[in-house]
Amino acid sequence: MPESVDELIGILDLEQTSEVTFLGQDAGSARQRVFGGQVLAQALTAGYRTVPQGRVAHSLGAYFLRAGVAGTPINYTVESTRDGGSFSARRIVADQGGRVIFSMVCSFHELEAGLDHADATPLGVPDPQDCPPLSEVLGARSRRAVEAWRQEWGVLETRFASDTSTLSAAGARDAAMKVWVRSESALPDDRQLHQAVLAYLSDLTLLAVSTVPHPVEFAGPTMQVASIDHSMWFHRPARADEWLLYDQVSPSASAGLGFSFGRLFSAGRLAASCAQEGLIRLLKD
Repeated sequence: MPESVDELIGILDLEQTSEVTFLGQDAGSARQRVFGGQVLAQALTAGYRTVPQGRVAHSLGAYFLRAGVAGTPINYTVESTRDGGSFSARRIVADQGGRVIFSMVCSFHELEAGLDHADATPLGVPDPQDCPPLSEVLGARSRRAVEAWRQEWGVLETRFASDTSTLSAAGARDAAMKVWVRSESALPDDRQLHQAVLAYLSDLTLLAVSTVPHPVEFAGPTMQVASIDHSMWFHRPARADEWLLYDQVSPSASAGLGFSFGRLFSAGRLAASCAQEGLIRLLKD
């Protein structure tokens, strides 16, 4: 995984190999598979390379079809589905050596004036400086999780903004979690890059929320986890190098699948929304 923001930016700077194909590098992972947020971000970047200037991504819907092999480059092929008067639609397919691992559709829109309202930022959330690093909170369940978090996602500064007692292993609670998150250092003033980093970080904790009420270690040795699908809507501009409040809930978990919603707030305004379903399979002894 990227060890610095500069390395993350480099991973998101795809090499164009033809008019509609792009090559993305992978920094590798101790988990032996590519982080889903990275594929989301690279696919969004590939789509952006093919749309008319001035059009901004407002929604995407993706399926993770196979686990990507860590450390292996990823090919992205963009299909120009439609270019209308104010909207562009793209379909992006990712493969490694001809083996398709991911598919996404994305819609881009020319910015225009219109009606405007948004959910209010949740009340009573402590400031980031008053919240513990998420890696420390994870240590309450597993020291292994602390080291894995630092190794895999140290490029992001993430702080736990919920009551830490919600992560204890006794009794059922609401499946919810709030975290503050931002890149560990400043990013260039590039709206496309900030959207790509938002997509990258949106996959960070969303599936884990579906396991909060249960006495299990997310992604631990007794659980198989994987993102299956991921949708995202970009409502307003947001900087990924400034604190974002990620408010997440899981309405349902059943049949080995967890389902979660997330809202990303920037400077008190709703910047993006996410939804994800993923595998949370308990392994037999």
